[in-house]
Amino acid sequence: MKPTQRARQMLVVACATWGLSFPVVKALTMAQLASVPGADTWFLCGVTMVARFAIAALIVLTVLLRGSWRCTRAEFFQGLSVGIFGGLGMVFQVDGLGYTTASTSAFLTQGTVITIPIAKALLHHELPSRRAFGCVLLALIGVAVLSQLDLTHLRLGRGEAETLIAALFFTGHILWLERPCFVGNDSRKVSLVMFATIAVITLPMIATKPMLAAQSLSSGGAWLCLSVLVGPCTLGSFLWMNRWQPFVSATAAGLIYCLEPVFASLFALVLPRLLSLAMGIRYPNESVTMPMLLGGGLILLANIFMQWPAPKDAESSRLNEHGI
Repeated sequence: MKPTQRARQMLVVACATWGLSFPVVKALTMAQLASVPGADTWFLCGVTMVARFAIAALIVLTVLLRGSWRCTRAEFFQGLSVGIFGGLGMVFQVDGLGYTTASTSAFLTQGTVITIPIAKALLHHELPSRRAFGCVLLALIGVAVLSQLDLTHLRLGRGEAETLIAALFFTGHILWLERPCFVGNDSRKVSLVMFATIAVITLPMIATKPMLAAQSLSSGGAWLCLSVLVGPCTLGSFLWMNRWQPFVSATAAGLIYCLEPVFASLFALVLPRLLSLAMGIRYPNESVTMPMLLGGGLILLANIFMQWPAPKDAESSRLNEHGI
């Protein structure tokens, strides 16, 4: 199997684990609120992010790297950069959700599918191909349908502005992984620095209330959700992203990442009920809707068109960038 084909498959799997995180995070928040009634959800988000990424960093260090933490300057710089981009993006995204609708947030966040080719055109004078442009447009329409975007609520308030800022940070994360100067970096060491950076960035959100933070994670249900978030949703998804994204273009990666809300919708059809039974909470399953089918279908179609075998010269050019 060619490296680009393998990379695309692994990035789709990463999207699936990111999609899994949405209902799990919601269930975790419900478990935390049961332990600390009336707690601010912004504070609980900070607890989740610090615990999630600090534990992930510890596992990478002790299990995957077996204590061999020394990294090159390039590995440290790349991990620090993607950690700042990803961490700040998540912070702005979560805070913005409190001031806009979920559908608007979902649409603006997946706007990276547009900002990536725009950024590449400005930075590298590299215009997307006609096929890429058509697939981007198709995916953007699919995201709008899937999120049930209401144009009457699409205004530039605090929530929308923060979500756009988050999308720009996520764009930086994706583009940073494409830089040729980082070819040959150990993705495990890059991920270690990334996870540690995100934990440090979000630590101030909970630093003044450490006992309340510990109390919010005192239930078995909270640790069940946290174990899923740390395992497939963090160690799996980000290690795969950092390892395999450099083998595809950032524009193609942005299209693949549009599958994230599709997987989130699919998991929301069955997982809430299972979590409710395991954790003793009331979290009903979502139901199949026409926007889910139509929007998800358009995103899948865009990815099929984009991942159709490329001409040999384009394929060879991409592989040669990575010395393959």
